[in-house]
Amino acid sequence: MRLYIAEKPSMARELASCLKNPQKRTGYIQTAEGIVTWLFGHVLEQVEPAEYNPKYKLWDKDDLPIVPKEWKLKVTESSAEQFQIVKALIEKADEIVHAGDPDREGQLLVDEVLDFVGNKKPVKRILLNALDETSIKRALKDLRDNKEFFNLKQSALARSRADWLIGMNLSRAYTLAAQRHGYRKLVLPIGRVKTPTLALVVRREREIQNFKPVDFYNIIATFEHANGNFLATFKPTQKMLKLESFDDSGRLIDKDFAQELLKTFAVEPFEGKISSYKTTERKEQPPLPYSLSTLQVAAGKAFGYSPQVVLNTAQSLYEKKLTTYPRSDCEYLPTNQIKDVPEIVKHLGGMSDENLRNMVKHADIEIKSRAWNDEKISAHHAITPTRTPVKVQLSEAEMNIYKTIARNYLMQFYPEHIFDETIVTVNYKKQIFGARGKVIKQNGWREFYIVSKKSDEKGTDKKSDDENIADEKSINGNTTDEKSTDDNSANENNSTGNSTDEKSTDKKSADENKNDKDDYVVLPHMEKGDAVEYKDGILKKGTTTPPKRFTASGLIEGMKNIHKYVKNPEAKKQLKDVYGIGTEATRAAIIDDLIQRKFLTVNRKALYPTDAAYLLIDALPDDMTYPDATAIWEDKLYSMSEGDGSLDDFLTGQVNFTSNLVKAADDAKFAEESKYKCPNCGSALTKRQGKNGDFWGCSAYPKCKTTFEDDNGQPDFEGKLRAARQKILAEESKYKCPNCGSALIKRQGRSGDFWGCSAYPKCKTTFEDDNDKPDFEGKLREARQKILAEESKYKCPNCGSALIKRRGRNGDFWGCSAYPKCKTTFNDDNGQPNFDGKKFIAPKNEDITADKKRDNSDNDNFDFVISSADF
Repeated sequence: MRLYIAEKPSMARELASCLKNPQKRTGYIQTAEGIVTWLFGHVLEQVEPAEYNPKYKLWDKDDLPIVPKEWKLKVTESSAEQFQIVKALIEKADEIVHAGDPDREGQLLVDEVLDFVGNKKPVKRILLNALDETSIKRALKDLRDNKEFFNLKQSALARSRADWLIGMNLSRAYTLAAQRHGYRKLVLPIGRVKTPTLALVVRREREIQNFKPVDFYNIIATFEHANGNFLATFKPTQKMLKLESFDDSGRLIDKDFAQELLKTFAVEPFEGKISSYKTTERKEQPPLPYSLSTLQVAAGKAFGYSPQVVLNTAQSLYEKKLTTYPRSDCEYLPTNQIKDVPEIVKHLGGMSDENLRNMVKHADIEIKSRAWNDEKISAHHAITPTRTPVKVQLSEAEMNIYKTIARNYLMQFYPEHIFDETIVTVNYKKQIFGARGKVIKQNGWREFYIVSKKSDEKGTDKKSDDENIADEKSINGNTTDEKSTDDNSANENNSTGNSTDEKSTDKKSADENKNDKDDYVVLPHMEKGDAVEYKDGILKKGTTTPPKRFTASGLIEGMKNIHKYVKNPEAKKQLKDVYGIGTEATRAAIIDDLIQRKFLTVNRKALYPTDAAYLLIDALPDDMTYPDATAIWEDKLYSMSEGDGSLDDFLTGQVNFTSNLVKAADDAKFAEESKYKCPNCGSALTKRQGKNGDFWGCSAYPKCKTTFEDDNGQPDFEGKLRAARQKILAEESKYKCPNCGSALIKRQGRSGDFWGCSAYPKCKTTFEDDNDKPDFEGKLREARQKILAEESKYKCPNCGSALIKRRGRNGDFWGCSAYPKCKTTFNDDNGQPNFDGKKFIAPKNEDITADKKRDNSDNDNFDFVISSADF
């Protein structure tokens, strides 16, 4: 019997529908060609440190680093029933087909189940890049030996174990360090990818906060040539750039110096010369189809969608068989799919969207763009439409994402954009002026933009300007001549920086063309050596602007192009071609998690770091906050998936890396470290927020419960605020304490209002509140005790009075109704007094829920539990 194990139920259903006679059963689908069952993603998870050794329940820096000798997994509680079904089917199978998603994690989550149950049966691998019937049937005819993907599994194992090592150890090390500095309730979950990602936002925000605008000046001259006038910009020499009038970026910041230069240029003689005149043909190929990251960036800019929304929407389109596998990091297509082009283009042309129909009308399906490249394909390819036409109702987001994917696919059937670029230099008064000119020779794939804009001008397209801009960006999310309004990556676009003709000797990128766009002017025909005459000059003032805050889509782009943010210049070169940090599938979840944990907040799509984010990043060493090390490890993970490197070597490096960072926790600096010490135990006092406002408490709580009121940002050691408040209340009170004669004050307690002596803590006399007056005679208490005593069936063995069930700080207990004359008490044992004093033990058949287990965990020093899922 052949057993197919799919990654999720939806994939199993589609796979089974392509096999003969599918019949649904509990936990699997029976077919004439085998059984199809499914998992729910990772049905196995790494165990917590305490499951390696119970002592790890309590966090102790002396136990770190925790490094398992033998890595253990356990079945997740939510997957236990399905796991047993899969396990039983594996035991009955003769052959197994691994049908996980075609990526690193998809490979691991089925392989780890097979390894966990000790499978020895032969295993084949099916790669499902799309769920339409044609794609599935093709994949069924092309099953591969699962052993071919051993390196991919090893890479995923390495990633999982590295995340556990860093997450478990560094979260404990730096949370304990924070506790020693007074931050008792602060949890610092540290992740191999999550933390350097957070640091990108923190550093960007500090750049913005510390930014000081600088005015600079450009000198624009008008020169007359025999064939016409043109504008050229003054270009300072290297010698001049060393003057104080220029900043480190080569900007002229001295207005007086600029005006002096302008005066110099306006003095005869006015003759200049063309020192160079060069025209070069430039070619730009169409933008590549989308990977998940580039789709998330494009849709974020075009529609304001968060990365997670884009992923969820792309997943929905995939499950509806309309698009291919969404979690792809590839932007290329296999040549064996060229045969699908006519059918896909045809059904795109039948859609109601006018822009898509225009694109199909002008497309040439005989054109083969650079996207068709088998050497660039691994387990999956770029995201494209499938052969399945859109015949179902789609949500607005689904339709927007579908059209965005379709447009970049159609771009592959347009010719390249070709233009002549002319660069002119003028020598005038021993100084250099430069100008650029551009002449379009073939619009090619950019013709679509011109058509779209013309239709707007004619009024045939009723969309707003913003929507048209969004359309243009969504089509060309990874190559554009327009300056991005969401430029979160140092004015560099993403992976299509090499979008010029790869076969051309001209290597100028589309990004360079984009950034030079404003420099293009209309130029007359000239030749080197021609004479020109200076006619006029103006001073154009500019002001530097701060970098823009990251948006979620911009941060995705930053994670993908991480080489731009590394600290080491040598590493920057090395990492330029890596796949970034995180994976296509996890980047959005990482950003969402940082928001959920309140390390980031969102305001008008921009990401802002919180105080906790600053605290965490400032406390950690650069090795953890700069992406250099993480990016290098990601590069090694990718190399491992290609067969270069071993799991053991990788983990040895991770253990050493983790150990060094654990040691560094002893010297961690916390910017908000308290300068106030507890007078009773010497520990730090920390400012906290209570029900009645801010107060200061000892960081050694609960061992030391010392507290002080907050007096304008500092502890009120002398109790001035309390004394002043007590004095006012005492003066207003008309009731006196019968024990010491001081005023009684009405206060609010856990069980409601009560009256207490103003001389507290010297006098601790209290009375219950009886309609805004003290119950001196204890009538309320007696009445309540009487009711409880009458209801009670248990008697005090010491005085014979009724026992009453009460609630205390440590839970329910039973006390004598004759209190305070009789102070007999008993622990509560499942609703009755525990007279014999034995500890209550739950019956063996009692169902103790996961929540109860967590509540009973021996983690007394913390109000949180960190698991491997946090990293």
